[in-house]
Amino acid sequence: MNTAARATPLHFYTTPPHGCSYLPARQATTLFADPGMPKNDTVYALLSNHGFRRSGEHLYRPHCHACRACVAVRLAVQEFAPKRHQRRAWELNADLDIRVIPPDYHPEHFDLYRRYLAGRHAGGGMDDPTPQQYLEFLTSSWTATLFYEMYLDGRLVAVAVVDQLADALSAVYTFYDPELRDRSLGKFAILYEIDTARAQGLRWLYLGYWIAACRKMSYKVDFQPLEYFWEGRWSRRAPVLPPA
Repeated sequence: MNTAARATPLHFYTTPPHGCSYLPARQATTLFADPGMPKNDTVYALLSNHGFRRSGEHLYRPHCHACRACVAVRLAVQEFAPKRHQRRAWELNADLDIRVIPPDYHPEHFDLYRRYLAGRHAGGGMDDPTPQQYLEFLTSSWTATLFYEMYLDGRLVAVAVVDQLADALSAVYTFYDPELRDRSLGKFAILYEIDTARAQGLRWLYLGYWIAACRKMSYKVDFQPLEYFWEGRWSRRAPVLPPA
């Protein structure tokens, strides 16, 4: 950490209990880095190494007293070897044209984002977003964020949003055409991020939170070798969680 970062104390705040987005029968509490604290890539990398994630301008991690189901995970990209079904997904999408662009607003992106939410996450609390809400969720004023656009025959079919850190990429969010389920575009996006991180000589791809009891968040263990942030440190041994 540089001198400026060492001189800046880090303060954190917790939210009141609220309904959990992933396990509906539970209450959740979130720990946020002080929203008024100046942030930069150094602070981001430091907190990512302690299980935090970015959402818009905010850095957060779950801080639930009665539940520990959310486990931050990261993939050691240089050691990754794809499984057979992952190789199939890679080959199936070899015809995509991929472009890397800055994190700007594009109506074509926003339309795809809305269709993705309607098709994959209806009733999940993100329905009918505005363009401002869309950008506030995916981008921030202080990160090195990129959009990976994926086109099929000139038509936008997926966008993967990633943050660039000193030794890692952080997968922020991916949205894609919900009608193209057979292409496994979400899986392909992760594979493309792994390939990009490896080509850049990076160590990690941060994949957010693994939640074994939530089908939409449990797939991450399919990418190995995975490290789990548990009891204040990273380990390649998956934690043993109590039944949901």
